[in-house]
Amino acid sequence: MTISRTICLGFAAIIAVGTFSLLLPISTSSGEWNDPIVALFTTTSAVCVTGLAVVDTGTYFSFWGQLFIALLAQVGGLGYMTLNTFLLILIGKRFDLRQKLAIQDSFDRPLLQGSRSLIKSIIATTLIGEITAIFIMLPIFAKDFGLDKGLWFAIFHSVSAWNNAGFGLLPDNLVQYRGSIVINLTITGLIIFGGIGYQVIFEMFTWLRNKWQRSREKFMFSLNFKVAVSTTIFLLIVGTIAFFLTESNDASNFANLPLKEKILAAWFQSVTARTAGFNTIDIGKMTTAGLFVTMALMFIGASPAGTGGGIKTTTFRILANATKAILQGKESVVVYERTLPASLIFKAVAVTFGSTVTVIIATVLVSAVDRGIDLIKVLFEVISAFGTVGLSTGITASLSAAAKVILVSVMYIGRVGVLLLVAGIIGDTKPTLVKYPEDNMLVG
Repeated sequence: MTISRTICLGFAAIIAVGTFSLLLPISTSSGEWNDPIVALFTTTSAVCVTGLAVVDTGTYFSFWGQLFIALLAQVGGLGYMTLNTFLLILIGKRFDLRQKLAIQDSFDRPLLQGSRSLIKSIIATTLIGEITAIFIMLPIFAKDFGLDKGLWFAIFHSVSAWNNAGFGLLPDNLVQYRGSIVINLTITGLIIFGGIGYQVIFEMFTWLRNKWQRSREKFMFSLNFKVAVSTTIFLLIVGTIAFFLTESNDASNFANLPLKEKILAAWFQSVTARTAGFNTIDIGKMTTAGLFVTMALMFIGASPAGTGGGIKTTTFRILANATKAILQGKESVVVYERTLPASLIFKAVAVTFGSTVTVIIATVLVSAVDRGIDLIKVLFEVISAFGTVGLSTGITASLSAAAKVILVSVMYIGRVGVLLLVAGIIGDTKPTLVKYPEDNMLVG
């Protein structure tokens, strides 16, 4: 039982428990046993913080069903190892080197020192972010739905947004709040901070604390922080401009909206396409150009150690800089005056290649079992599932049971990661002393 297998099986176990919970009659509004495919799909979508839904969450599920979905999204956002370690801390059990190595693999960085305090900080940061958003959104929801229902709406959407889950309780998701500055900025703020990664948040907090205390010690941001933040800002700006330009003249979405709502909608779409899954416009009515922009952002996704999916901003930046280095005739990849090791570049290439192959295979399979659906809609759905985004052109509910099972598999792969899943299947690689001679070949 390797560490990668522990993490993969841990997520599978959570999905199994969640599926049984949503099967129960108390989870449905009708009070009847749930459809197994609906329960499995919804659970996987929640645990993998995707947000794709085959039924209307707000009407199909009872309060208990919605509560189960929120809890599953919270568990999925935190990650199996984070939750497992936190439970060990609560019961006072000390964890060994194997547990620390598992945390290291989960966050893709050396965390052998201070693992206990790190997990506590992650839980605290999550609760602070979600509770703050609840109080901000409560007056809006309470005004529209009453105090009790408004409070539950604020809690559910806060948890869903921080964990980049994308589940909503309204039939149109958040379309009716397209012009609300409070809802738009709160939801997008939760999505960004939840998806940018806990390491980035901790570094920012440390920097602000040193500034507040006027510490003379110079604080240096890590390379991960610089790359994650700068790439995120770049993608958000480019995405907002791209959506504003591609959708502004389309009568189905932006054309008839006031300028303020156009800007808010473009900004919201740029943020939510990065693995969140909420929407303030009808995705099915977007232009073809807008759909391709969305697919590109979904495929890139959020940042490492965050609650989002995709190949990650750091992977995208490594590939971009590697391409730049090749075009300039350089033999090393440099990012912010730091030379990247070859192993990191190989990993970025492997993640991108594995992700691309997964999307292609899943698209072919879904198209084969559900013929007659436009290819772009199938591709959009698959990328949304793999990037754990949750946006849909509206075909999810109409897919066959076989296609839904395929998307369940894609969501699972997207959440645990291609490399981690492969490592869990084939086991740890054995070191070798064999070295082969170098040779050359044509490329490009």
